[in-house]
Amino acid sequence: SLPAASGLAEMGAHWIHGPSPGNPVFCLASRYGLLGPEAAREENQQVEAGGHPPMPAVTYGSSGKVLNPKAVREARDLFYALLASTRAFQGSKEPPWPSVGQYVRAEIARTVPTMAGGQEDARRLQLAVLAACLKLECCISGTHSMDLVGLEPFGEYVSLPGLDCTFPGGYSSLAERLLSDLPEGTVLFNKAVRTIQWQGSFREEGDGGRVFPVRVECEDGDVFLADHVIITVPLGFLKEQHQEFFQPPLPEWKAQAIRNLGFGTNNKIFLEFEKPFWEPEQQLLEVVWEDESPLEEPDADLEANWFKKLIGFVVLQPPEQHGHVLCGFIAGKESEHMETLSDAEVLGAMTHVLRTMTGNPDLPAPRSVLRSRWHSAPYTRGSYSYVAVGSSGDDIDVLAQPLPEDPRDPR
Repeated sequence: SLPAASGLAEMGAHWIHGPSPGNPVFCLASRYGLLGPEAAREENQQVEAGGHPPMPAVTYGSSGKVLNPKAVREARDLFYALLASTRAFQGSKEPPWPSVGQYVRAEIARTVPTMAGGQEDARRLQLAVLAACLKLECCISGTHSMDLVGLEPFGEYVSLPGLDCTFPGGYSSLAERLLSDLPEGTVLFNKAVRTIQWQGSFREEGDGGRVFPVRVECEDGDVFLADHVIITVPLGFLKEQHQEFFQPPLPEWKAQAIRNLGFGTNNKIFLEFEKPFWEPEQQLLEVVWEDESPLEEPDADLEANWFKKLIGFVVLQPPEQHGHVLCGFIAGKESEHMETLSDAEVLGAMTHVLRTMTGNPDLPAPRSVLRSRWHSAPYTRGSYSYVAVGSSGDDIDVLAQPLPEDPRDPR
């Protein structure tokens, strides 16, 4: 949680998804009194949002006008119905397609002849909305393409009831509150770890020192001996560094799980405005490029078209706390390309998108931009893990299993 405008910008986690009694984050936040009164209402905790909570939205098209809400709703209802139907393949030994993306596109292609009553213009519009829906799902899954997400295990993800909520004092307030309950000096910061030596016999200094099986060596030369180490680094870091990070190397069964699972990037772009150009009741500004279709290959020119992967902007609420700030979401290779650009280039691209979508070439540019760079960060190398094609939920379980005493253990 970073200061931005007159409020906070959540560079990492933004919402509590499914804030209800079955959600441990919600329970902790409630116990510490960190949530607003709306989140505590029982009726809000009971809403079945299905992972896609409703927000008052307006959908802009690349032709510079607001799109027909009925056409947008019909396309979105079709997409969510297709996502729900993927649950039928959980546990299937022979799913019809390897990936969620391939399955959804095949079903859309099958539906095209009857779509929008056969009217060509209306059908093209609904296909463009469906393409935007796939981009949104890429952000939710943290992947470049839904073609990378396995169809069979996709149904393992279960959404808890409850309307998504935020922390008025920032998501970091939860970590800070947990930290305050620990004895001073328990948590050390800025202690980057170089290697974890496990399966050894490391003796404490001094006469009669204990022998420990684990030695943690930090970049600054400090060393910690331990009986056990719990490692919670992001999967992207493990994918790149696990062979050097662990001595001896991890056993093959665990290394294979690291390779199997997918890891991608979902970034945020915060735009601050002097005055809002959106209506007070609007909480989501969606973006649809009307010449796109899920049945056609997207433009591969990242430099020229990276911003087209943007799904739109959430209006940070309430404006009295945040100022007039939009938060855009973008995933995949386009998101990673965005990290290579300057603030001025990103600001220019966002201004172009908003002027194109609103049809107002004189729309004032945002006065500031702030964005996350999760792919560039050396200890994250991305932001989200997902069950990729060729992997399963079992791979997640394998990552959580403790290492055996013998690294050759074939489990």
